[in-house]
Parts: sequence; structure tokens; C-alpha cells
Amino acid sequence: MPTIRKAQPADAGAIAAIYNDYVTNSTASFETRPVSTQEMRRRIAGVAARHPYYVCEEDGEILGFCYAHPWKERAAYLHTWETTVYIARSHCGKGIGRRLMETLIDACRNAGCHALVACITGGNTASTALHRRLGFRQVSLFKEVGCKHGQWLDVVDYELLL
Repeated sequence: MPTIRKAQPADAGAIAAIYNDYVTNSTASFETRPVSTQEMRRRIAGVAARHPYYVCEEDGEILGFCYAHPWKERAAYLHTWETTVYIARSHCGKGIGRRLMETLIDACRNAGCHALVACITGGNTASTALHRRLGFRQVSLFKEVGCKHGQWLDVVDYELLL
């Protein structure tokens, strides 16, 4: 059975590999260039110092990761965080995303977060379904705000009040 644990700097290579698959082969991330292990290590350290960051691991293999970070920088948004979750494609559809997100939601609630926001690329049916099952509700739709792989992309925001 896969276990959920806090992310560590040593996980950076595996996390970068999962994430970079989405960067280069999908529109789930709006980044357009792969992220180095060193850069991912820096990002993990920055987020994990103040916010929850988890991985799902089985037999030493990282199957997915999730984290929360500030939604916006202004002081009034202090208790609103944005969520991110990615699962290795070979492990999608096995409930890993749900387990990771349930752990993240509990950690955010316990840390005093009031609202979670998930920014999802329009047409990402798997992520939309996951967030809806977890109780997130659609609160916005931004039309054609990103362009990747030659196509204009919508962003749909989902919110969960804790």
C-alpha cells in the first residue's frame, strides 16, 4: 500500500520527473520548459518551509505529489491557499490523487487555512472530477488566458471553504 509522507529535498528528482511529463506533454501546467532537479529542490524547500507538501511513495518510488502555497501575496489573502497535485501517469486512476488531496486538505485546515483554490486548465476532466469529489465548487472561468502547444486555454477556478 502506498504511503503519504512529507516531501523531502531528496524527492526533487522524482517530483521533477513527474511534473516535467506534464510540462512537456500536456496543458495541465502552464510552464513550457522542464524544471531541473536543482530548481525543483529550491521550490520544495520554499513551499515546505511554510506550507504542507506531500508525496505518495511505494517501494521507494514517488507516485505523485501535492502541496499548498499562498494564493495571492496581499495580506488579506493570508488564509487562502492554492493547491497543486500531480500523479505519475502510470499511476493515474488508482486513488492516489484523492489520498494526497485528503491529506493536504486536513493539513491546511489544521494550519488555519480558511479557503483552498484549485486553478485547473479547462478540459482537464480528471482534475476537475477529483476536485469536485473532494467538495470543491467552480467559482470562475477565465477564457483563453493561456497559450500552449498552439492552443488557447481556459482556466477554471475551484474553491473549497474549510
